[in-house]
Amino acid sequence: MSNTAPFSEDRIPVIVGIGEIVDRPKDIADGLEPLALLEQALRRAEADSGTKLLGEIGSLDIVNFLSWRYRDPERQLADRLGIKPAHAYYGPVGGESPIRYLHEAAQRIARGECSVAAVCGAEAQSTATKAERAGVDLPWTPFAKDAEEPKRGAAFQKPIAVKLGVFRPVSVYPFYEAASAAHWGQTPREALAESGHLWSTYSDVAAQNPSSWLKRHYQPEEITTPTTDNRLIAWPYTKLMVANPSVNMGSAILMTTLAKARAAGIAEDRLIHLWGGASAEEPRDYLIRDQFFESHAQNAVLKAAIDLAGGSGKAFDAIELYSCFPCVPKMARRTLGLGPDVQPTVNGGLTFFGAPLNTYMTHAACAMVRKLRSGSKLGLLYGQGGFVTKHHALVLSRQAPKATLAQETSVQAEADRNRGAVPDFVTEANGKGKVESFTVLYGRNNEVEHGVVMMRTPDNARALARIPSTDRATLAHLLDMDRTPVGSTGDIVTAEDGVLEWRVG
Repeated sequence: MSNTAPFSEDRIPVIVGIGEIVDRPKDIADGLEPLALLEQALRRAEADSGTKLLGEIGSLDIVNFLSWRYRDPERQLADRLGIKPAHAYYGPVGGESPIRYLHEAAQRIARGECSVAAVCGAEAQSTATKAERAGVDLPWTPFAKDAEEPKRGAAFQKPIAVKLGVFRPVSVYPFYEAASAAHWGQTPREALAESGHLWSTYSDVAAQNPSSWLKRHYQPEEITTPTTDNRLIAWPYTKLMVANPSVNMGSAILMTTLAKARAAGIAEDRLIHLWGGASAEEPRDYLIRDQFFESHAQNAVLKAAIDLAGGSGKAFDAIELYSCFPCVPKMARRTLGLGPDVQPTVNGGLTFFGAPLNTYMTHAACAMVRKLRSGSKLGLLYGQGGFVTKHHALVLSRQAPKATLAQETSVQAEADRNRGAVPDFVTEANGKGKVESFTVLYGRNNEVEHGVVMMRTPDNARALARIPSTDRATLAHLLDMDRTPVGSTGDIVTAEDGVLEWRVG
């Protein structure tokens, strides 16, 4: 990666302030809107820095909102703060975006384009949902109906994926869950136990985080066992294994130059340095990927982070592995060379800390700063967006880096180099189909709606097939806890509506 900026104190970016706010209004109408949460978080970040830097912000990045829609939110926030940043950006959907914005803001400082930068995000989905259900008109900035609706999962997927219900994160990540477990030689029971243990570890940290939404420890069995309150959503995921977006939260990170921080008298042990990081992506349409037991983009990004740490994932003593669904940190910790006893979070995870949609990693960055200030030496922030699609990692430290911040972050070429042949995708087939991966979708009463198998046809094309809820034999085969169905073969048939179905042989 190329270095272009001079290595001087007025080009060295440091994080100097963090701010978070959690809003739990007693009355729905008293709930704060996302813009108000952003403003509060930024003012708290300034207070944390002990400076008066807000008025000098030259770079402002806002993570995409999904709970409320604004017209030009970056301009509206700047007006609230009384600033006119040269760079003011409101970005697209993506859970990795806070890490990317932090990295890009640091690069702007390293290029000398600005001396103060802020990254912030907020959501008020809990209040917005409660207000809609109760018929309460919120006294917020009017909802911008004419603002462009952000593109999400279905916009990038094939019609058959949408028809079969496998176009949302909760129903797509199970394909990685099943395929990776089979690749690692795990039975479904063993894979579920690993997920429960990992998620219980996240809940431990959330229970001790003052900003988390759910502040209690969950046992592994509580997380993985379906109940009325912990219903199955898409096999193998229960409600306690998926992200919880019904929260009201805001967070912000304030960054400046080392020279400016020192001139302001900020103590050295409160300055957090950015060593660098990396980014890469998978194809947006998940059905045109080569396989589902690993992500080449994730691997390339994490290996670049390992290189920055000196060649070993064990060098990180503070880690945040993105946790929308268990397969993501399970794959990541293996790439990092870490064992099942990994401490995967400083923040608490998207289930237990809460998932303010795209901006969880902004909160994780705040938690990482606290962790490093309190004694940890080297931190890894790994964010992910889409359907194992967009990946970004960032290495932070209390120690100054040994080289200037690199301006090139993409490791896409490395990811692409490792990608295997991608099979053709078909919607018509017959004969025998081999299971590549699968999931089963459930209704709110824990009853099966239908199963979905991703399979290879006799000529090795890829197809999606439905398993009706009435096909108990095939469903029992898919849900066998002691033997993975991945790799098994069955009959391909075409239903009356033209959709392929798969039946155990």
